[in-house]
Amino acid sequence: MPVAVSIAPVEQRSVSADEATEVEHPWITLVWNDPVNLMSYVTFVFQTYFGYSKSKAERLMMDVHVKGRAVVSTGSRERMETDTEALQGYGLWATFQKDS
Repeated sequence: MPVAVSIAPVEQRSVSADEATEVEHPWITLVWNDPVNLMSYVTFVFQTYFGYSKSKAERLMMDVHVKGRAVVSTGSRERMETDTEALQGYGLWATFQKDS
């Protein structure tokens, strides 16, 4: 007599529309112009925290100064929260949002 064998179904993870959108549109950290911090200090923070080269840090700092803001990092929401908190700890005006 044959023995019935029961095989568990293979688990499949479905991706919700929100998760798919998050992959397509990562989060960004913005630094905003402020009347307090010197341009040299903002450049220093970008080099120190992110490890950016002096030229990249200066370019981002000039975007902050001239355009009023600059996107300084992109990635997961959790990472952007960490970056924002760290930049605020340096005294910069930083926020994060979903990239559009």
